[in-house]
Amino acid sequence: MRLENKTAVISGATGAIGTATCKLYHSEGANIVMVGRSENKLQDLIESFDDKSKLRTIVANSKDEKEIRNAVHFANDQFGSLDIVLANAGTEGVVKPLTEFTVDEFNEFLSVNVVGIWLYMKHSIPLMQKQRSGSFIAVSSGGGVVGFNGQLSYIASKHAVNGMVKTACIENGQYNVRVNALAPGPVDNRMMRSLEEQLNPSDPEALRQNIISQMIPMQKYSTNEDIANLALFLGSDESANCSGAVFLSDGGFTAA
Repeated sequence: MRLENKTAVISGATGAIGTATCKLYHSEGANIVMVGRSENKLQDLIESFDDKSKLRTIVANSKDEKEIRNAVHFANDQFGSLDIVLANAGTEGVVKPLTEFTVDEFNEFLSVNVVGIWLYMKHSIPLMQKQRSGSFIAVSSGGGVVGFNGQLSYIASKHAVNGMVKTACIENGQYNVRVNALAPGPVDNRMMRSLEEQLNPSDPEALRQNIISQMIPMQKYSTNEDIANLALFLGSDESANCSGAVFLSDGGFTAA
């Protein structure tokens, strides 16, 4: 039980990666506050567990500072500590050339993918400082270390996340608070389906096969469980000396 007596907040809990991580953290003994935008989806998620004693749900939008603050304090109040935050909520948004993005579209990426994670940092790290321990995990992307055609706003947002992680690490190491980025490559879930359809609407499956065969050395998409396993490592004491790093789970995508 690698997370026994640890309390975790997982945002974007009803998404594919969030749900897989909730399941794994639960099996490892964690208390979990599952955060999402939809009360109905959160209810469906919690009902999928047999033992609900260590589970709570709360609605919070990643663009709402008050709701984010309430979520992290709710976890601390319910279980007496705040040990892990997986800031997982994000959007892939639209794919188009950089000259065609509107200011509103660009700002929407930054609001959800950057400001949302910063707000989780802002309101959870002081609780971790007080208890002098904690692991903050910001979900970034392989797109945070490379570029990709048609995704300037998304790529910009994920590079920003990695920069925030490094700065937060430097500011909070003295409190024994660790801050890392978890960076998936292509994952076999809804987000990649959306990107495939936007990048090659006439034949998204052909694009998928090209990415797998030509761009990923291990020649497979990651699974949601692959990403959850890395989130488990970063949340557990096994990563006690890891901070300020970008941890990739991408089958070699960013090396190719």
